[in-house]
Parts: sequence; C-alpha cells; structure tokens
Amino acid sequence: MSKVHQLDLFTLIDPKPKPPIKAVPILNGLYYERSTGLFVTYVQGRRHFEVSTGQCLGDKARKEKTMRERAI
Repeated sequence: MSKVHQLDLFTLIDPKPKPPIKAVPILNGLYYERSTGLFVTYVQGRRHFEVSTGQCLGDKARKEKTMRERAI
C-alpha cells in the first residue's frame, strides 16, 4: 500500500505574482485605416469589410469625424 502524502497548497502559490498582461482591445465597428485609406469594419476583432472613402455612405462631416476619431 502506498503512503499518503499531505500537500501544503500555500507553498505551491507563487509569492510574487506577475502583473497581468494588458489586453488588446477587440475592435468592433467602422474604423478608418490610415495605411490603406479605407474604411474598414471589424466584427469581434476580425476584419469583415472594406470600402473606399468615395463608396462609404453618409455625409462628408460624418466621414471626417470617423477619420479623426476612429483612425487605426
């Protein structure tokens, strides 16, 4: 018969835990991509659809606001 070993669970815990890794935000919605000059939609972090500035629907002010505030 094997001997029973008692474990001390507190010795298994790292006394100096590492700081949490900063998570990269998951993109959702319409963004303006500076490198290509396209409006790009993302769904749960995955690139879904691309459209040029001329094809993007909406008025000029809305496009400019998106280009300023949601540029990646």
